[in-house]
Amino acid sequence: MKGRTVKLKEAHRGNGAASVCSILWDNSGGLLVTASAGDSTAFIHDAVQPTKPAKALRHHREGVTAIALNPTFDTLASGSIDHSVKLYSFPDGEFQSNVTRFTLPIRALAFNKSGSLLAAAGDDDGIKMIATVDSSISRVLKGHNGSVTGLAFDPKNEFLASVDEFGTVTYWELSSGKPVHTLKSVAPNCDSDASRLNFLSWSPDGETLAVPGLKNDIVMYDRDTAEKLFTLKGDHEKPVCFLSWSPNGKYIATSGLDNQVLIWDVDQRQDIDRQKFDERISSLSWKANSNALAVIDVMGKFGVWENPVPSFMRSPADGAINHQSRTGNGLLLFEEDNKKSSHSGSLDEIMEESHGDSIPVSNKRLRKHSVLDKSDEDSDGFLEQIVSRKRSAKSKEHLRFGGGTEECESSVRTVRPKLQEAFQPGSTPLQVGKRRFLCYNLLGSITTIENEGYSHIEVDFHDTGRGPRVPSMTDYFGFTMAALNENGSIFANPCKGTKSMSTLMYRPFGSWANNSEWSMRFEAEEVKAVALGTGWVAAVTSLNFLRIFTDGGLQRHVLCLDGPVVTAAGFRNKLAVVTHASDCFSSGDQVLEVQVFNINDRTQLIRCRLPLSPGSCLSWFGFSEEGQLCTYDSQGVLRMLTNQYGNSWLPIFSASKAKPEDENYWMVGLNANKLFCVSCKSPNSYPLVMPKPVLILLDLKFPLACSDLGADDLENEFIIRNLHLYQILEKIDENAAAGLDTSALDDEAFDMESAIDRCILRLISTCCNADKLVRATELARLLSMDKSVKGAIKLVTTLKLPILAERFNEILEERLLNESKRVSNNSSAMDVNKAVVLSNLSSSQVFANAEASKKDKNAELEENKERKELCGNSSNEAEKSQAAKIPFSKMSNNHDRTEKVIKATEKELSKKSSKEEDKQLPVKGGGISDSSSVEVVNQKHYQRPINPFAKSSNKLEKSSTSLLDSIKKMKKIDK
Repeated sequence: MKGRTVKLKEAHRGNGAASVCSILWDNSGGLLVTASAGDSTAFIHDAVQPTKPAKALRHHREGVTAIALNPTFDTLASGSIDHSVKLYSFPDGEFQSNVTRFTLPIRALAFNKSGSLLAAAGDDDGIKMIATVDSSISRVLKGHNGSVTGLAFDPKNEFLASVDEFGTVTYWELSSGKPVHTLKSVAPNCDSDASRLNFLSWSPDGETLAVPGLKNDIVMYDRDTAEKLFTLKGDHEKPVCFLSWSPNGKYIATSGLDNQVLIWDVDQRQDIDRQKFDERISSLSWKANSNALAVIDVMGKFGVWENPVPSFMRSPADGAINHQSRTGNGLLLFEEDNKKSSHSGSLDEIMEESHGDSIPVSNKRLRKHSVLDKSDEDSDGFLEQIVSRKRSAKSKEHLRFGGGTEECESSVRTVRPKLQEAFQPGSTPLQVGKRRFLCYNLLGSITTIENEGYSHIEVDFHDTGRGPRVPSMTDYFGFTMAALNENGSIFANPCKGTKSMSTLMYRPFGSWANNSEWSMRFEAEEVKAVALGTGWVAAVTSLNFLRIFTDGGLQRHVLCLDGPVVTAAGFRNKLAVVTHASDCFSSGDQVLEVQVFNINDRTQLIRCRLPLSPGSCLSWFGFSEEGQLCTYDSQGVLRMLTNQYGNSWLPIFSASKAKPEDENYWMVGLNANKLFCVSCKSPNSYPLVMPKPVLILLDLKFPLACSDLGADDLENEFIIRNLHLYQILEKIDENAAAGLDTSALDDEAFDMESAIDRCILRLISTCCNADKLVRATELARLLSMDKSVKGAIKLVTTLKLPILAERFNEILEERLLNESKRVSNNSSAMDVNKAVVLSNLSSSQVFANAEASKKDKNAELEENKERKELCGNSSNEAEKSQAAKIPFSKMSNNHDRTEKVIKATEKELSKKSSKEEDKQLPVKGGGISDSSSVEVVNQKHYQRPINPFAKSSNKLEKSSTSLLDSIKKMKKIDK
């Protein structure tokens, strides 16, 4: 071995198996970027200070298969098995946006020379050309039959070269988007090895394309004609799997399946140095400004090979070509203008700026030689053409952005944040060859796995005795979203291609009729989110239509939403839909809105904004088991919607304060007291289907400030229990308004009040120990029961706080006094209501009944006398109110007996009035006879019952007499 052995250190652990890994130098040579298909985290390493911790980019859900640096070195792109392409600012590594998504894993990324275009490809059919100024897809290039594993832009911005897993190389003309040359099976076939990708690269001058050959060599192809120029064949014993040109184009480094890395002198067409490694080297990168080569193997270990080119030879950085500032003949041409005109929002404009007047492909070879030859007579004319083209491009940019040079530069460098894409709560991303969750909630789960072109769907319940056994289903539609409840399941798929339509299918778990399953197909729109409740199914489509169906398949309603849907959830008769209210803020924050509908009543219950943590996105949305609407964002904050303070959101849990640093919580559901989630080891943010996820229960906890009491748990318990009590009282009001029994809820409310009182007493004790007496007094006023206030008095007396005990006594006395007044008001109201009936009866009838209850009257008078004596002898207001309260409870028996007398009298009166119906006296002077008066009163009494506990008005109290006074007056008249 000629060179010094390169020492590697671990950057990515992966899963212990060989994976495709990537490595890149930045322009200054001070930073290294690494990624691995076995690790969802990419790292930015400080090459100057190796001991400094690397910056982690943890935004992908699965392994990172490709990375690319913008030639301006201010943007980093990453592609992943999770189908997404993401952009980061460089070198700080701050996440900017999700550029695009594929339906299958991504394998290759590449920027063009100006950074205005990003090419992305993978297992999907097609190469996406993305304009980085606005993340729009300018064009999709289709032609490969297999996964595209390598991409390379021609430095002169005329061609894009691509290679697939079967070894086919294609030249794409950027101006037209059409393939110019196709070289079939010129590279090794790597479709059977997931840890290996075909790769190709343009020489820095753009004249030669290097491709791994079929004979353990490297084949060089001509830029314009795609003809084979020459090969580099040396000591590689197995096929070459990666190659990298030196900055000046004089050398090329290659790695092979034989675990060797060879350094080649391209002019001499021979290898000049080599290294043997323990594992296969997956990626190579030359340092831009010195003689160094970064390497990374398939196990995620990386290192730097210092001086791969012998010192007596020309440095690989000497004479490096800079296409951003110089042409082929070395003349400097408006470097600033070139940078500013390189960005564009349209692929056609980019091509127009790059080419100017179109030149036939057959003549490109002649043009190339004229540019390289300094003595050529046409060189000056060609330079003038380039200068003119640059000026034209500059004016176009000025008009497009409506400003001067500085405004143009700031505009094109701004990447507009992307709107969050629609998702289904409880679902996980597609994993090639693995089963994934379409839906996972507290009831059960729906899983799917692709097998031989079709998917296999299974529905499982956590409690097998709760739900029916649902047979598995073969999915011929490719469903990607689902929802589940006790009655059935709903499935939907997006459009696939131009001929395939989006399909919605509902499967009930039980039905009295056969063929109860139904499906719907949509033309010119696709389903983005689904939800279901009791007796209804909902689907939100790409046209912002909310479509509501019955569970039998009847199309009931079609509503228009104000923005693109993000997600939806159902609970009984409620449907909640989240939509985008507007574009994202410049900070990247999403602007979301939630609407809650009552499907049965056809009403909109709530419409409000949906809050998120800064820089986060919505990751879960649904209802609690009690029907409270909740959200969970990517920062781990759980919020609950309440009608307190006018439909406000309460943060009832924060994962940042609850979870360890190496764990992430995947939300499943919640009830009144607990949060149900799955703990995932970082950097994973979601669980696998196998092994079966284990639910963990976490207590709901408000993110409270650090109190000076040091009793955060008690304060949190106090707030949580008050929230539960408020919800119970709401249900009591709803059931009472609907005429339903509320006894069970009343008992639940009483138990909750007792628990709150116990919590308050503990807080009072803590306040007393911390000498927070004012706060203790505030807490004492919040106690619900008199017994609890007495307990507080006993507590502060034991703690020897006489002033606080005196204040607590005042609170108790005030409470008892108010209670006695309330009871006496209720008693007065009952007496008045009964007196209204008796005062209209004839004296003879009342006297007959009054004689029957004479003993009861005397007993009542004696008890009233006893109550007055007790109240007069009481030493303080508390004793008076307590003394007045005790005999009144005994009076209720006398009132009951009096009510019996009234009912008996009314019964006799009704019989008599029915017999004498024809003998009614005519109206005289605007009045009526006694019997008629009684009859009218009785009719009014039966038609509109009087609430005996309602407070009477002042007029009624003055005009009406009590029951006992009316009986006394009637008795005197009879005598």
